[in-house]
Amino acid sequence: MLFPTMKRFLRGLVWLLGLFLFLALLLGFSGYLYLRASLPQGEGRIALEGLSAPVEVVRDGKGVVRIRAATLKDLFFAQGFVHAQERLWQMEFQRRVGQGRLSEILGEATLPQDRFLRTWGFYRAARAAYGKLYPEEKEAVDAYAAGVNAFLASGAPLPPEFRLLGFRPEPWTGPDVLVWAKMMSYDLSGNWEEELKRHRLLARGVSPKRLLELKPPYPEDAPTVLRAEDLKLPLKREEAPSALLRMAPPRFMEASNNWVVAGSRTETGKPFLANDPHLALQAPSLWFLMALEAPGLRAIGATLPGLPGVVIGRNERIAWGVTNVGADVEDLYLLEEVEGRGYRYKGRVVPYGVREEVIRVKGGREEVLKVRETVYGPVITDALEDPPKTPMALRWVSLDEEDHILMAFLGVNRAGNWEEFKKALLPYSAPSQNFVYADVEGNIGYIAPGKFPVRKEGHTGMVPVPGNGEWDWLGYRRPEEWPQAFNPARGYLVTANHKVTPKGFPYALTYDWAEPYRAERIEELLLAKEKLSLEDMKAIQQDQKSLLYRDFRPVLELLTPLSEGARAWRDRLLAWDGTMAPGSEEALVFALWYTELTRLPQREVGEAYWDEPRYLLKALKEGDKNCDQPETEYRESCLDYAALALERALDRKEALGARAWGEVHRARFPHAVLTHTPLKRLSDREVAFGGDRYTVNVGPFDPETLAMGHGPSYRQIVDLSDMEGSLFVHPMGQSGHFLSRHYADLLPLWQRGDYLPMRFGAPLGRTLLLEPLPSP
Repeated sequence: MLFPTMKRFLRGLVWLLGLFLFLALLLGFSGYLYLRASLPQGEGRIALEGLSAPVEVVRDGKGVVRIRAATLKDLFFAQGFVHAQERLWQMEFQRRVGQGRLSEILGEATLPQDRFLRTWGFYRAARAAYGKLYPEEKEAVDAYAAGVNAFLASGAPLPPEFRLLGFRPEPWTGPDVLVWAKMMSYDLSGNWEEELKRHRLLARGVSPKRLLELKPPYPEDAPTVLRAEDLKLPLKREEAPSALLRMAPPRFMEASNNWVVAGSRTETGKPFLANDPHLALQAPSLWFLMALEAPGLRAIGATLPGLPGVVIGRNERIAWGVTNVGADVEDLYLLEEVEGRGYRYKGRVVPYGVREEVIRVKGGREEVLKVRETVYGPVITDALEDPPKTPMALRWVSLDEEDHILMAFLGVNRAGNWEEFKKALLPYSAPSQNFVYADVEGNIGYIAPGKFPVRKEGHTGMVPVPGNGEWDWLGYRRPEEWPQAFNPARGYLVTANHKVTPKGFPYALTYDWAEPYRAERIEELLLAKEKLSLEDMKAIQQDQKSLLYRDFRPVLELLTPLSEGARAWRDRLLAWDGTMAPGSEEALVFALWYTELTRLPQREVGEAYWDEPRYLLKALKEGDKNCDQPETEYRESCLDYAALALERALDRKEALGARAWGEVHRARFPHAVLTHTPLKRLSDREVAFGGDRYTVNVGPFDPETLAMGHGPSYRQIVDLSDMEGSLFVHPMGQSGHFLSRHYADLLPLWQRGDYLPMRFGAPLGRTLLLEPLPSP
């Protein structure tokens, strides 16, 4: 009889032999040997041109990297080198996205995306910003790019994606570093889409009053990040909202959580700080865990391959976390065109500026894209597949010529107290983030930095406005006007993309806020105990109890289902506690029922699914014109619609053949390119997961496939009483190479809610010494 460990060993051996045979058949023996050789060197010595002194790179048993350098310049050089070792293909793909140059390597299929990206001008903006960097900021960017180039010049075999696609990467430049920051800003700034959506709904004949019903205001009684007592700015009387002022959450805001708890509420007497940003799930992971050490900087946490420094993490004295504010820093301007001459602006006709973008396509052909520019920015509707009749130009903070977001993060890495932390954020631009803060002295704080536009009275930013000069921005808010709080009396601060500012705050950051479900649940759990522990912080991050279910449960109580099976399931759902666990059959049925409910206004809005819980609740309780189904002879009530939705949900469950939520609700990690090749089985991963869009441990899903494409991309919990006892993790693994043992070894930990130690202490692992190239 074999022991379980021996069985696992034999199964692993069989899998490895099968993998070897598969790769040998697919690529040939020499191709397989190339793939093995392209794994990063993790120990020994490498001599590199550009270093001033030796740098120690230590990889622990999970591939987490610690870099120790004698200077900051050498530190960022080594960070660029190590990122390139582990994630060069990811970095190459990211910069090509930002440059709008995917078609050079992927062909015609990516031409629409390249046209869109070139029209916006992300790389053009990155080049302009690079030319205006502060000296210290520029040195870090240049050192990082030099480290990437040192890897390219080292002679190490390139990752397999380059061989499969048949090209070599170009040397890195400063704008290549900055462009990914621009793309992250784009990913977290989606107000232009909401403006366009509202414009199109109004064009469909939806009245402003009806828009307010379909997309209800943020609830007056729901929590906000800050309370009136947190603010030093004088409050003002709020005017009654117009039908276009307060809208529900935009599509782009998938979710993120962070919170900080003061020592008065913890067992240790010192703060805890937790963060889990929710972004796209992908292979390899978006993040890379790393500790950076040099004179003047000692930080550990989540880094972004392609950028220097630590984005989310801690140093020896402070900890910080971020979530998306969703601030409205984009506006669309309707252009009144004068045929053949330009557009009207401030009483005169202004000719369009035209820039030509040459898009090279794999195979040899070129396409010349002519982008129209205005005083506001590019005419982005030219790049849409279904452009509106009136052309619209975009004004966006991240297209400004000056952008010092990297300077802000590098300053945060080195900050030692609240005042230094705030000072570091002064040059912050976009995307605005909810920064929570804690330090070893026991202080906690919050600040939302960024370039917030000052708009003329009457310009809400929620719909496109005439681009005639009447509605131009008047500047940006001063840093002293940013929302912030320090050591609030209640002893905690929570952000979950919900409304930041309390009633009466002097200006609007945005009118698009996430539903308050996650924030309410986090606060509920923080207040459930008098003193909180590290284990409590873990439990909150892993919580999947649905307050959405709590809101919709009264509707279930009123249902009179049509079939015996539906009546039985109604009773089961009423007896359920609302936890969206992957093994729960009730969670599956509830998710399917809610998904069917979101079809309610399909005919009116032109979208298959309309995930607006408060609109749906009001409709089901008070009635709505969309509940009557035109294909039937009698007039259905909204409760009739809800009962039919349950029947349809059960039919869909039967068709799926699933008995648990996690069987169909799978967190998917696709590779950007290999997912479309025979190597998909090696590169892609998927695991069962729980939750939904509104649970703390979030699990948003595609209503058609039920697959989960976004989620907790990183988790950290910092214990300010024992910083070396802090925790972090991200899904997949540290390596971007699918043959590496660190390609997906963190995925099981992430799935079951485990963590890695977040410590500077020298780990047991492999050591690589990067040395200056000897003088000739």
